[in-house]
Formats: sequence, C-alpha cells, structure tokens
Amino acid sequence: MAKVELKQPIVEEISGYVKDAQSVVLVDYRGLTVAQDTELRKQLRDAGVTYKVYKNTMLNFAFKGTDFEGLAPYLEGPTAAAFCSSDATAPARVLGKAAKSMDALEIKGGVVDGVVYDAKGIAAIASIPSREELLSKLLGSIQSPIANFARCMKQLAEKGGASEAVAEEAAAPTEEAPAAEAAEAPVEEAPAVEAPAEEAPAETPAE
Repeated sequence: MAKVELKQPIVEEISGYVKDAQSVVLVDYRGLTVAQDTELRKQLRDAGVTYKVYKNTMLNFAFKGTDFEGLAPYLEGPTAAAFCSSDATAPARVLGKAAKSMDALEIKGGVVDGVVYDAKGIAAIASIPSREELLSKLLGSIQSPIANFARCMKQLAEKGGASEAVAEEAAAPTEEAPAAEAAEAPVEEAPAVEAPAEEAPAETPAE
C-alpha cells in the first residue's frame, strides 16, 4: 500500500476535527510524565476538547485551505493539537492553566475564531473566563439585589416594624385644617346699601 494511501485516513481525521473547530491550539508535550499526560488529557476531555498527537506533515496537509493554515510556522518538533468546536477559548484556557504546573508543556500557538495567535496571545486568551463562569457571574449580580430586598422585608416582618408603623399612623388623631374651620364658621351678612335714585332728566323748555 502506498504511503499516500496510509496518510489519507489520518489527514481526513484531522480535517474532520478542523471542519467544525472554533479553535485549535498546538503544544510541545516533550518531557511530560505519564501521570501529567493522563491528567492533561482528562482536563481537556472534561472541557469538551479533543487532544491528539500528529505528525507535522499530516497537520500541514489538513490545515491547507482552512482558517488554520496560518499555523504552519508552528509545525516544528513534536506537536499535539487541541481541537474544540463548542467553546473557542477552552483549549487555550485548559492548556494555559496546565502549563503553569507542568513546566515541560510548551504552548506553540493557535487559532481562535479565525485569528492566529502566538504563545503570548494564547496565554492572554487563557485568562478569559468560560461561558459558564460569565453566566454564573451575571446570574449572581441579578440575584443579589433581590436577595437583599427579601432579607430586609424578612427583618421588618420579624420585628413587626411594618405593622406597627401602620397601626401608629391609624391611631394618630387627625388635626382639622384651619381652612376647614373657616369654612364651617357662619358668615355675617353685610348690610345692604341702597343705590341712590337716578335723577329725572331736566325738561327742555318748548320754544
């Protein structure tokens, strides 16, 4: 069987991961212990990330003509690729966190949402919270004012503050407004003044 025929299934496998991938991050895994490699794979799997070790030539063939073609300069030395189709920042986030405790793990570069990043760029993306974390923070900020209001109302109910305030307001005597008293006071009628009678016009003497 020709070498091309042997390589074709591997290239097709990589192409299948690349087709729907939102991001791909490449790492150099040399120096990782078996325990570290096992733990890293578990963390990536739990985050929905596919992690595979491939030859650089296979990756290069699969990346051609795609958004991940810009990763060609990073295809040197042993390479493992992390693919994710559900969360663009997941590979960078998991690998970035693992690299802090696994000194042998080296991030080469990656593509996130069609943009090529070097190792520093991937490290910066690794600090972005996950979608679940952002939603959790948003939900917490919404629930906080509601919880504070409910707690205040409960404290008022326990102390009877609300009912006592209503009772005191109902029992307080109402003072009549001066305007009301003035309205009830009898009004004295002013004496009628007769208008002076109009004088009859003087008669004009006949000529």
